[in-house]
Parts: sequence; C-alpha cells; structure tokens
Amino acid sequence: MILLDRLNRAIVALSAVALLISSCVLTYSVVLRYFSPQPTDWQDEFSVFLLIGVTFMSAAWVHSQRGHIGIEAIRGLLSPRVERVRQIVVDILSALFCGFFSWKSWTLFHEAWSEGYVTASSWSPPLWIPYVAMALGMSLLTLQILVQAFRPAADRSTADRSAAH
Repeated sequence: MILLDRLNRAIVALSAVALLISSCVLTYSVVLRYFSPQPTDWQDEFSVFLLIGVTFMSAAWVHSQRGHIGIEAIRGLLSPRVERVRQIVVDILSALFCGFFSWKSWTLFHEAWSEGYVTASSWSPPLWIPYVAMALGMSLLTLQILVQAFRPAADRSTADRSAAH
C-alpha cells in the first residue's frame, strides 16, 4: 500500500521534528530552573504530549520495518513454511490486540472531547490531544499489521528480508 507507506514516512519525519522540539523544551526547562526561580509548569506536560504522539504515531512505520522486538531464536528453528504461518498468526493476534487498544483509545478520546477533560496542572491542556494521538497511532498500527499479515507470501518474504538489512 503506497499510500500507507507515504503516510508512515511523513509521520516519522514529523515525529523526528516533535522529538527535537521536546528535547529543546526540556533543555530550556532545565536551564530556566537552574538560573531562575521562576516555576515552569508547562514544559514537562508539553514534552509528554509530544512524546506520546511520537510513540504512538510512529508505531506503524516501526512495524512496517519489522522493527518491534521479536523472538528471533524461534525463526531459525522453523521451516520457512511454518515460519510464515507463525508470522501470520502473530500478526493476526497483534492486530486483534491493537484493534482493541485502538477502540479503547477512541472511546477515551471521545469522552475527553465531549466532557472537556483537561490535565490537573495549572496549564491544564485538554486531554483529548494525547488520546487522539493514541487512537490514530493504534489505528494506523492495526492497519499496518493487517496489511502485512495478508500480503501475498512472496511480497512478505521480500519485504521482511529488505527490512532486516
């Protein structure tokens, strides 16, 4: 799916920028705390929101590269046919879990949006922001897992070999 690949790459580029911004904000916070008695209440929360976005939104790209932690010891012991079946079963189970997580994230987003939930800090940004990042990221991850699980076997083995190198 070319569209999904392009979307994942764009999200990873934006995630890299968000990670850089988060690093700069946290560095600013540390310097400000050292040299000034002014309290800083927004920097930590802002950075946490960015990191939540980076983590969840980039998960689909990481999975497209087969970059999540896996047990490689079993791979070498199985025949190629059994390994393909094992990988499909793991992908389907992963998609079920991620689909459930996605659904729960969408319900959290809806609740935070409709009820106007905010954080307990004095800055009090809306909680729907991290929840929508979780929901979108998990939805994209679920879609990516399903695409990889049901990709024809020849395409899957070629993609997995290129991702491993």
